[in-house]
Amino acid sequence: MDVMGDKATLFETGRFVQPVGPGETESGDVAEEAAEELRQRLAAEAGDVEAMSVLGAMLLRRGDLDGAEPQLRAATAEGDRAAANNLGVLLHQRGYADEAAGWWRIAAVAGSAAAAHALGRHHREKGDEPAAEYWLRQSAEQGHALGAYALADLLEHRGDAGARQWMRAAAERGHREAAYRLARALDREVSPEGDDGADNGVSQAAEAEQWYRQAAARGHQRAALYLGAILEKRGDLKEAGRWYLTSAKDGEARAACALGFLLRDAGDTDSAAVWWLRAAQDGDGNAANALGALHAERGETQTAERWYRAAMDAGDVNGAYNLGLLCAEQGRTAQAEQWYRRAAYAGHREAANALAILLLQGGDTAGAEPWFSKAAEAGSVDAAFNLGILFAGRGTEEGAVVALRWYERAAAAGHTEAALQVGIALLRDGDEAAAERHLRCAAGGGSAEAAYRLATVLDARRPPAPAHELGESLHSAKSECEEWYERAATQGHRRAQVRVGMLAAARGDVVEAARWYREAAEAGSRNGAFNLGLLLAREGSEPEAAVWWTRAADAGHGRAALRLALVYARRGELAEGKRWADRAVSLGPAEVSERAARLRDALREELSA
Repeated sequence: MDVMGDKATLFETGRFVQPVGPGETESGDVAEEAAEELRQRLAAEAGDVEAMSVLGAMLLRRGDLDGAEPQLRAATAEGDRAAANNLGVLLHQRGYADEAAGWWRIAAVAGSAAAAHALGRHHREKGDEPAAEYWLRQSAEQGHALGAYALADLLEHRGDAGARQWMRAAAERGHREAAYRLARALDREVSPEGDDGADNGVSQAAEAEQWYRQAAARGHQRAALYLGAILEKRGDLKEAGRWYLTSAKDGEARAACALGFLLRDAGDTDSAAVWWLRAAQDGDGNAANALGALHAERGETQTAERWYRAAMDAGDVNGAYNLGLLCAEQGRTAQAEQWYRRAAYAGHREAANALAILLLQGGDTAGAEPWFSKAAEAGSVDAAFNLGILFAGRGTEEGAVVALRWYERAAAAGHTEAALQVGIALLRDGDEAAAERHLRCAAGGGSAEAAYRLATVLDARRPPAPAHELGESLHSAKSECEEWYERAATQGHRRAQVRVGMLAAARGDVVEAARWYREAAEAGSRNGAFNLGLLLAREGSEPEAAVWWTRAADAGHGRAALRLALVYARRGELAEGKRWADRAVSLGPAEVSERAARLRDALREELSA
């Protein structure tokens, strides 16, 4: 056990040399201290008890135990309680713990809070908790900060509800570790949403921040780290950076790492790398991973691999996962699988998911399934979705049921494509209301297919629009289904683009309709090409219409083939017309095939006449 407490423990009566003040020189201070020591020595030799106590304290502080001991013993014999406390400290330093405790007891009984604290600490180290609690309580109740903190620590260890009261008392008296621990306790009690009842959670969070500030202001590096994190989350990035910097300079690797991320987000990757390097060299795996990612982005794969390995050596399982990603990107599949396995066996859920995907790509479905399951059960949303795909791919009724269960689990966690699959399944089962809810979630999450399917659901409920001539302008507010069609269309959904074109045409907006039809057709939509041809033909551009019908027919559109057959028949190109009629017969649907067959027979008669 080191010297009990700080200066107040050794020199609780205030009898010690003051620190150097403004304008004083170090040599002047030394001279003044020497003069003071001489004065106290002369007074002590003349029998002044207080001088003996002060001189003993001065020598003890300097480390002159041999010189301090006779002075302290002499003052103690005369009943000086400060001397008794300091004599206990001296004997404890010499290794005579039991004898030290005897002198602390004498001083504590005489009312020394510092001695009661030291005695309580002594009993706790000996395992005598009842005695420790008694003396620490004596110290704490006299207002001794170290006593209050030590008592709180003892009670907290035992799970005693009174610990919080004394931790707060120590913090209020300026004990920085008490302030930090009080802040951590309050922080842990605040729910993730920021409330645990009414405004209580918010007030607790504010109080925790206050204690972090007090501890950080007194030089507590971890308090500065947590304070920085609170401020960063709130968006006060400048102040957060200052506290991270303070903590990092004091040697807190996590603060250096956090400062690096703050600098990277501000666009200063070079400065970020400096702090990450400092943190990584101090054993921070997260910083090592960040350095690895930085070098990987720069194409420096060997350096990236070295830092990922350093992260792994620091106990950060992300290092193995990132090594797997790096190897997979380079086509080193066997090594990627090795690193994924290492991370997955260590509980890394995304590594388990990546390993399952790798196995699935290699055709090992049986090997992939348990890893998907393990990742999904650990909370991987992607793994839950992938399990849905795996079971749905089996093509069985049982597989479909299990697939839906996994899709629902992923959808509940916000997975867009999973919500789409649940919506499709519910539509298939006829539960339109539930399907709509899931489709809205997926569409809101950016799924073009979900936006399109939601639009079709809403479209089916719309009353029929009044008929009007093509080209006649009809101004009306767009319905919700039109808005969803347009959202899907702008995301490149071809069927949505065709539908938006049809709705524009129905409104009489030929230009807008042509734009969407053309966009769909150029993206490969045969319906888009066919409809664009119809629009062009109605506008008198039959040759250009034939170009788009040809594209649609070549892609398997029967009606487009029939239109081409009619075009060529009117032109007198009977053989070409018959060829497209034959094509329309084979493509269908039934109505088209029937009409095309009649046209083909007529053309055949004309050709044989």
